[in-house]
Amino acid sequence: MRKIVFIVCGAAALMLHSGCERVDTCPGDNEEGALPVSLEDVALLLSEINIGEEQLREVSDAVSSSSENGYDEEYTMRDLFSCPGAGVGDSSIPGKLKSGESGYRSPMRDMIREHLLSGASVLSKSMPKKREAFTSSVDVFLKALESSDIQIYWPFSEDWDGESLPVITFDPCDGSETNIGYRAVDDGSGVRTVEEVIVDERFASEYPVWVVNRNDDAGFTSLEMLRRQDPEWGTGGGSVIVKPQTLPSARAASSDTPVRTLILKDFTMLRNYDPWFAGASEFFVKIGSVEDFTASTEAELKLYNPAVTDFMIVVKRKYVGKPRPFNAVLVSEWTDQLEKCALMITEDDGGTRTSWKCSAVVKVASKSYGFEINLPFNTRDDIVWRGQLSRRYLEANDCVTGHFGDVDLTFEIREYPS
Repeated sequence: MRKIVFIVCGAAALMLHSGCERVDTCPGDNEEGALPVSLEDVALLLSEINIGEEQLREVSDAVSSSSENGYDEEYTMRDLFSCPGAGVGDSSIPGKLKSGESGYRSPMRDMIREHLLSGASVLSKSMPKKREAFTSSVDVFLKALESSDIQIYWPFSEDWDGESLPVITFDPCDGSETNIGYRAVDDGSGVRTVEEVIVDERFASEYPVWVVNRNDDAGFTSLEMLRRQDPEWGTGGGSVIVKPQTLPSARAASSDTPVRTLILKDFTMLRNYDPWFAGASEFFVKIGSVEDFTASTEAELKLYNPAVTDFMIVVKRKYVGKPRPFNAVLVSEWTDQLEKCALMITEDDGGTRTSWKCSAVVKVASKSYGFEINLPFNTRDDIVWRGQLSRRYLEANDCVTGHFGDVDLTFEIREYPS
């Protein structure tokens, strides 16, 4: 087999169908202690606030919206301060964002600020005593909180009864499955106290729990958002959630040969990759191939560049072992000359950018040629599976579920009229 080497670095050479690459230029920013606000401090602060029906509705609105947009059940501090009740992804939906305090007379952001300025918070005790310096310290803290990656994660939020107050806990960031939580208790005479309880995932499935943790997925575009942003699919969706970004080629349009498209039909997570405090698992599916390859000579071969399809799949913890339908296009125009494509699945854990050198194999005049491709990932990512998928395997296992590391995948080669 001969190898054709391309440096895949420009827009013409590398087609990112979802644009969901994030370069972690400051690894320390995502670690505890990198900012002047900790997860435990935020959990304690939230437990001190007299949360009522309106604030519960605000957080419920936000986590529900995030979930509907294809993300975890989460409410980021950035949204809490800038647009109360907004979920991750809402900023990309025209007309979806609420303006100002619309719908919330006393949003969480105002209650947090007022509580800190009152001096009643434990956090206030460590701030300067002089009023001007004290107010400035509160503003610095709130600005740091808003710009951080901290969020409220509400597991099992869809089971909430609409009135029960949450126990508030935080991610201990040490792999533990249990932690202390703060529960507000009213003695019936108006005296409100906060007691500590032990919280684990089973507790969170039986009682409402807010987990203060760090966001992992807001910087990427979910499959659901990709579908919504394409007006040709609209809210009706269709059977394919992520449509090929490029239009059918001139060859396909003038040929009687059907266009063959490789689709990831469904995805099954066989285990959770993170402790439950961290929430859902974020998988990145990357496939390197050569679209619409029809070269008949080596000279024509050089006219082709490899393409990379890259998107994020968020799988909530409750879906472990359960197939999730995605119907995502991996290769929009698969020809018989494309013998092998490269597939890599990772679970996001951050780190610095690196890449896996791999190849897609094509056939020209009975000879095989390899296109070198670099599939990017982060140094701390869990590599779920990587390797080559052959045309022979995909055709023999069309719509048959296969095992790939800790996930099961079902591929389909779907034909469309040219």
